[in-house]
Amino acid sequence: MRVTAIALGASLLAVGAAQAQTAAPTWSPPPENVRCPSKWGAGDERGSANHMKPAAVVEALKLVKTGEVIELGHVLGQTMPFFGTRRFDVHAKRTFMNTGTNRRGSNEEIVVAEIGQVGTQFDGFAHQTVENSWYNCVKVDENVTRGGFSKYGIHGVGSLVARGVLIDVAGLKGVETLPDAYEITVQDLEDALRKQNLTIKPGDAIIVNTGWGRLWGKENARFVKSCPGLGVKAAEWLIAKDPLLLGSDNWPVEVSPNPDSNLSLPVHQLALVVHGVHLLENMKLDELVQKGVSEFAFMMQPLKIQGGSGSTVAPVAMR
Repeated sequence: MRVTAIALGASLLAVGAAQAQTAAPTWSPPPENVRCPSKWGAGDERGSANHMKPAAVVEALKLVKTGEVIELGHVLGQTMPFFGTRRFDVHAKRTFMNTGTNRRGSNEEIVVAEIGQVGTQFDGFAHQTVENSWYNCVKVDENVTRGGFSKYGIHGVGSLVARGVLIDVAGLKGVETLPDAYEITVQDLEDALRKQNLTIKPGDAIIVNTGWGRLWGKENARFVKSCPGLGVKAAEWLIAKDPLLLGSDNWPVEVSPNPDSNLSLPVHQLALVVHGVHLLENMKLDELVQKGVSEFAFMMQPLKIQGGSGSTVAPVAMR
């Protein structure tokens, strides 16, 4: 009986500990009366894209000294990593000969894809909610239509040109790729910036190298299973710097799974919903890292998908 009682007591303690963990997550979305209206004003739909002004473009282009352009986007194709039912299929429409003596042949294709959420992709504010509430506290039933989202459609973002800053955390650690599910800390960011002799300015496109992009198209199952990335504290620290966007070479920018098993991609809510900061995922950073480029002119434009939640993109760095 004593053994049974001890075992029962241990079980109850374990259940109690689990319940305590469930009841006290390490981060919770702030209530609406705290996060709304956003710092950009009630009714604002642009969030961090408000940094996109002529003066910011002029300052960014001053960084172009050689004219070198480095592509930061992966090629779209069927060898990409995919999540769930996301897909990217290309079906060629073969040549037909037009009338005329010059025998002009025409070729086209049909693309079947969740075009806003595959490849190197840019997240709009329609992509994420806190329960039934978007950025600036617009409600789900006020925003969803059969033809897309009434507010925060990716078509409204437009071109983004800014100073780009690459924070090489993998390089700081002396590795090509950070370990699976490694949580990047504030200390990591501070140390990397110090090592690279960089400072962050408001309106920067802040990009974090984890090395995870090296798995792209090679170890796809591992790529989507987990990834190193920003922890909540590190993301809060970067967002406090007032960036144009946060980007990385992994699929969610943040660490996954989160060290707190109660949380599901909290940085997505923190950035997109709470603060109105865009996320740029699945970037191709190997050339920037290889060439030691930490500061550059960043340029990108999402596809103008009416009412879309995001867009596949092909960003570039110019120096």
